[in-house]
Amino acid sequence: MTASSIVYVIDDDPSIRASLDSLLASEGHAVQVFDSAQAFLVAERPDLPACLVVDVRLRGSSGLEFQRELARRGIGIPVVFITGHGDVPMSVAAMKAGAIEFLLKPFRDQDLLDAVHRGIELDRRCRTRAAELAMLRARFAAVTPREREVMPLVASGLLNKQIAARLELSEVTVKVHRAQIMQKLQARSLADLVRIADRLAADGGSSGGGDTFA
Repeated sequence: MTASSIVYVIDDDPSIRASLDSLLASEGHAVQVFDSAQAFLVAERPDLPACLVVDVRLRGSSGLEFQRELARRGIGIPVVFITGHGDVPMSVAAMKAGAIEFLLKPFRDQDLLDAVHRGIELDRRCRTRAAELAMLRARFAAVTPREREVMPLVASGLLNKQIAARLELSEVTVKVHRAQIMQKLQARSLADLVRIADRLAADGGSSGGGDTFA
């Protein structure tokens, strides 16, 4: 069967890698194991929902440093930390940086499996949202500059004659622009258009590169 998700294990202890590989594979997960963070970073990775299981104390760089490097590279795979030497400040730092779990060795197999399942589901949802947003961006790219002026006014609930007065256009022209906007963005209703407009506006504000609207 083709894997629908994958778990990456990074631990410099061969026995831990083998144990986690066996445990995760027994639950039907595709697994790749690495002895260092660098080995993971240079490896080819399948385009699948994923979760990382990482030892906090790695040779060469700590798991927390690796977490920061993932963020710097824009790799958003959820991280589950495991450690035999954890402390409260370390776990707080990891969770603040976005880790979904921090497990102290020896931990229960089920606790790790539960954390991994959460991580994969989280990554799956993030991928779905990213794909939806990419689709919206592609549709929005077909919207003309004039339509981008009209769109926020339509989304705000203004009538065609009100938009026409504000933009010094004819009401017929506004009606045409409105229909084109709805068609290009595949919006089925005004409420649908408002949701799309909000999504694009939020993306433009966060990505810094979108020619959206105020």
